[in-house]
Amino acid sequence: MFNNKGKVYIVGAGPGDPELITLRAIRCLAKADLVVHDYLAAKELLAYAPEGARRVYVGKQGGNHAMSQDDINSLLVEEAKRGNAVVRLKGGDPFIFGRGGEEALVLAQAGIPFEVVPGVSSAVAAPCYAGIPLTQREYTSTVAFVTGHEDPKKPESRLHWEHLASIETLVFLMGVKNLPLITAKLMEHGKDPKTPAALVRWGTTPEQETVEGTLGEIGNLAREQGVKPPAVFVVGEVAALRKELAWFEKKPLFGKGVVITRPAAQAGEFAELLRGQGARVILFPTISIEPADGITALDQALRYISSYHWLVFTSANSVKFFFNHLRERGMDLRELKGVKIAAIGPATADAVKAMGINVDIVPDEYISEGVVKAFEGIDLHGARVLLPRAETAREVIPKGLREMGARVEVIPIYRTVNSGLDGRELVELMKRGKVDVLTFTSPSTVKFCLEMIGGVEAIPPSVKIACIGPVTADAARKSGMEVHIMQRPYDMEGFVKAIVEGMTGT
Repeated sequence: MFNNKGKVYIVGAGPGDPELITLRAIRCLAKADLVVHDYLAAKELLAYAPEGARRVYVGKQGGNHAMSQDDINSLLVEEAKRGNAVVRLKGGDPFIFGRGGEEALVLAQAGIPFEVVPGVSSAVAAPCYAGIPLTQREYTSTVAFVTGHEDPKKPESRLHWEHLASIETLVFLMGVKNLPLITAKLMEHGKDPKTPAALVRWGTTPEQETVEGTLGEIGNLAREQGVKPPAVFVVGEVAALRKELAWFEKKPLFGKGVVITRPAAQAGEFAELLRGQGARVILFPTISIEPADGITALDQALRYISSYHWLVFTSANSVKFFFNHLRERGMDLRELKGVKIAAIGPATADAVKAMGINVDIVPDEYISEGVVKAFEGIDLHGARVLLPRAETAREVIPKGLREMGARVEVIPIYRTVNSGLDGRELVELMKRGKVDVLTFTSPSTVKFCLEMIGGVEAIPPSVKIACIGPVTADAARKSGMEVHIMQRPYDMEGFVKAIVEGMTGT
């Protein structure tokens, strides 16, 4: 709670792409005690709320309401009266056919402080992502936004079809169900049946589908292709510009379902890079990271940390757990004065640098063999090397450095365990053809993924297997998988580039 008196923030979640949320919306979510969210609000946005904040789903889908509007209104009022900061997260913009105005009136009448945060409406965003500019100097000077689903309590329609038919660009929201009526009314009142039209479903998301045609034929095309809500319907000459301006659907991984099996907390960069290429990212973490049991050995090592010559980190996790334990002991970075640092790759090196320490060695090849090779030419005879790492790891580094004369002390400080997710969910997605690529970033993600889904037999032949490096690829092959995609260098940018090349052949 961030003030003494409760308050409701009616926040526009944007059209579907989670990156189209506003900064103000993120700041409101970050301070929320309760988030009341809709069906069309991207689920990724809930991560901006504090971990302890409650989340209540009140979505409406195909006439199936998780909570009635009256109950939603009561919930907002009651929670605010309890002194809570409530974020009412609504798809698109709250005041554009979103009933945000109704909720604001209820709050005003109850004396509840509230704020409205505008959002990017699907009315403009969906056509934009489909390559349709709603205004274009040589085509149109007027545009109108129309609801395709009026309040059923009204005795008659308030839509003036004779006026609408004269407007050059029309955008209908929530109009799929009434599409035959809409097209018929427009043509009845003089709209040319040959007027270009387009129906954009799930606009701005990797599930985006666009049906193009003329006003006279779009209804039949939509029925033949089984178009369902949510969709935005655009009528006007500007719809024809899509043939040249469709940019989003041309992204190399557009619509491809890519599963990320690494821990959710570490999936951010990978997911962002994939979404940038148009992929439909499916977060399905198969592992969790937790401290190893009994880290007495690390306590002992930290007591004499200044006696070590080298500290070798083989993952960002090892950096995190090492420095966390350092702080828990009341120690700080000054204790590491004189100790040189080696990191297995750029991501691990960045984790070290984030602690305020420079890294002395980063190998050219981001695997254990690369670390050993990077020490060639350095006198290690008698040197003390501390290697804090995972409980289960290859012996390449300690063996290689010992052969060079170093005294290597290996201390397990964390372990990977099964995340506990229900693998049947992933199996079902694969069966339905929603998964195109299954990615693995470590041998443990391979091991626990197969445990969760019941073995390699659950993976359809159509699903491509992508591994971030040779060690992970070897683990996948030994488990019976065929590895289709692997890359150099072994970092996230290289991984995504390899996935693009593997899926497009370019």
